[in-house]
Amino acid sequence: MNDNALSHHSALIHLMVLVSASDSEMTDTELKSIGRAVRQLPVFATFDEAMLPATAETCAALLAEDNGLETVLALAADLLPTELADTAYALACQIAVIDGSLSPEELRVLEMIRQALNLDRLTAAGIERGVGALNKPWGA
Repeated sequence: MNDNALSHHSALIHLMVLVSASDSEMTDTELKSIGRAVRQLPVFATFDEAMLPATAETCAALLAEDNGLETVLALAADLLPTELADTAYALACQIAVIDGSLSPEELRVLEMIRQALNLDRLTAAGIERGVGALNKPWGA
């Protein structure tokens, strides 16, 4: 197992993959957004970008197991320091809205992530509002 296998980086990626897969369709837009986040955000500065496909595949394999959703949520909650809970939720929200719509499944998974990370409702609402504002179409 490599250094990136069990880290806050993998937890963040697992949560983004979880949201993307929640509606049974991982769109190209969602996958590109995950890649862009890993390449550009400071929280991933020490992550080996070449490990992204393997990390995402590990998450997909976990999700395919019995109780996979619960396993991924518990693993992410265990690996993420409290200081990154809001970052993790913001990344998950970004993936959920990036394709222009929110499915009921995505909404439910976001709620589960919020609960697993012990984010209070006010903090979550602020994050949701910010992500929504950044992804609002204009003049389309």
